Amino acid sequence: MSNEKMWHTHYPSEIPTSITYDRKPLHAYLDASAERYGEKKALYFMGKEMSFRQLQSEARKMARYMQSLGLKKGDKVAIMLPNCPQGVISYYAALMSGAIVVQTNPLYTERELEYQLKDSDAKVIVCLDILLPRVTNVRGNTSVQHTIVTGIKDYLPFPKNLIYPFIQKKQYNMVVKVEQSEETHVWNKMIEQSSEDYQQVDVNPEKDLALLQYTGGTTGFPKGVMLTHYNLVANVQMCKAWLYKTKEAQEVVLGVLPFFHVYGMTTVMNMSIMQGNKMILMPKFDAEDVLKTIHKQKPTLFPGAPTIYIGLLNHPDLSKYDLSSIEACISGSAPLPAEVQESFEKVTGGKLVEGYGLTETSPVTHANFVWANRINGSIGVPWPDTDSKIFKMETAEEAEVGEVGEIAVKGPQIMQGYWNNQEETDNVLKDGWLFTGDLGYMDENGYFYVVDRKKDMIIAGGYNIYPREVEEVLYEHEAVLETVVAGIPDPYRGETVKAYVVLKEGHSISEDELNTYCRKHLAAYKVPRIYEFRDELPKTAVGKILRRKLVDEEKEKQLEDSNTI
Repeated sequence: MSNEKMWHTHYPSEIPTSITYDRKPLHAYLDASAERYGEKKALYFMGKEMSFRQLQSEARKMARYMQSLGLKKGDKVAIMLPNCPQGVISYYAALMSGAIVVQTNPLYTERELEYQLKDSDAKVIVCLDILLPRVTNVRGNTSVQHTIVTGIKDYLPFPKNLIYPFIQKKQYNMVVKVEQSEETHVWNKMIEQSSEDYQQVDVNPEKDLALLQYTGGTTGFPKGVMLTHYNLVANVQMCKAWLYKTKEAQEVVLGVLPFFHVYGMTTVMNMSIMQGNKMILMPKFDAEDVLKTIHKQKPTLFPGAPTIYIGLLNHPDLSKYDLSSIEACISGSAPLPAEVQESFEKVTGGKLVEGYGLTETSPVTHANFVWANRINGSIGVPWPDTDSKIFKMETAEEAEVGEVGEIAVKGPQIMQGYWNNQEETDNVLKDGWLFTGDLGYMDENGYFYVVDRKKDMIIAGGYNIYPREVEEVLYEHEAVLETVVAGIPDPYRGETVKAYVVLKEGHSISEDELNTYCRKHLAAYKVPRIYEFRDELPKTAVGKILRRKLVDEEKEKQLEDSNTI
């Protein structure tokens, strides 16, 4: 049985099933936009604006400075910054200099930071002043030769730039004095001293890496995903085709998703640079700040994650803000509950659809149509030039329509493999197919559904239970704000179903009441045996709930209990 890409029959006429992709390096788009839209605003950051021409100029100066430090083609530059102008500048500067970007989460502990810097063999790191002590503590154990240091205040307008150091001192209880030295470089001085005359480097877009993007590490050590210029360019061009009603150089894109995550990098940063759109940079998610920003700055596109939309919908002052500028949102990183989708569309008047992808796929492979037929609960259909199949787990044969198996994908956005890790590469890349580790099925119309991560499936008393199905039921309860369901060790059933629940403000519900509700909507073997109410759930930087962390906590707890008996 072959699906023969049956989903193409549902494509609106405006979306091509195949695209001719540009064979040029990613940074070429900054030059193109600076030429076409020179004085148009490229960035907005806490009151400060920068034009495309200014952005290009500073990226070129930084590229020149990086090369003066001895950076050569193929060297790695780690960028440990939140969403701020310096993050965009250093990303494109590193690519201009011929280097490979290593995006680094500013929340990393010293242990996590040291692991990534060592594994990637980064030669240069760009970081915030408040992160410098962390970088300094691990630097001696890594290949890092130069640290470039900047501060949030460097790109704030007057008088915010004068006030911010005092806010920072109060917030972080630290003042970092950065002295220029042979190994430590102060951002503002570099920009002042450098020229735009950097040495252009020949790049083969299909072979040369632009990015080493580390996976979340929820299953063992993070792996460096190797993405070429072509991988990233292709995914942005697919994104542009999917959002066919958007107008070049006229959209305003809200950048709440962190750019150190590939989803924010592609759908906000690279897409905006390629399209000549203005992006609003927000260094972290704060529901009130986001609502105020939407109200004042009028963004039209808002890529996000379910936890971001949930946070906004449940803000007590939501009704005070006008969110009607928002026309389209693609949600990723976690399943989008139907109730959240409907409520957000009602509040904004725009469209919110679910998409799907992985770090290994630059990241998007599937999405629902924004302005055509969509199916709630589905991740939609594969993007142009993207093939997808469901493979049986036992036999690795293609599954029947409606049969659950492992989702595999193929297309121009698929990674080259894992950095220095051939064994893991061979485990997931087979005959051009990337095996995602996600379980799902395809319906008779070619729409795909994720039922769960292969690793998250719960096997209780011989039954296969998909946490996502239980979570969907819990999300439909009016008292539930956030939830995650996990399989925890059970001596009798192997695993048992546990639900971690955060309640909405002003709501209360007992375990018994929630249990009665679940029994009405789920088969008995799927109903959680244990409920734990929490004030918050552990999350990644893009708002993905860390189920694995909760399971590990549970195992530790059980181990402690057994040791005290």
